[in-house]
Amino acid sequence: QVELVESGGGSVQAGGSLNVSCVASSSWWCMGWFRQAPGKEREWVATIDSAGRGYADSVKGRFTISKDNSKNSLYLQMYSLKPQDTAMYYCASRRTTYCAGTYVGLFGYWGQETQVTVSS
Repeated sequence: QVELVESGGGSVQAGGSLNVSCVASSSWWCMGWFRQAPGKEREWVATIDSAGRGYADSVKGRFTISKDNSKNSLYLQMYSLKPQDTAMYYCASRRTTYCAGTYVGLFGYWGQETQVTVSS
């Protein structure tokens, strides 16, 4: 069993920056961030594994995912935030070396969520 504990997030005006973090009870190579806006399905934001990083088109160039294996920690730095980035953000993990996809159902372990609100 992997426990994921998130922190960070908050509220910011459009154009601002926020960070979210996640600490895992044990670490695997495949970890990622997803988000869910009110009334919408959970969507992939970014993943990181031993092959590298991947980003959704909607956040590419504005968000940076990183991982510190020594601390079992995952980070998401968010820049140039837009109101459409407003959502609950979730840390997720798969017990694999490679994520091999971005489908929500592939990820068996999830954090408790953290709110990100961007006002216009």
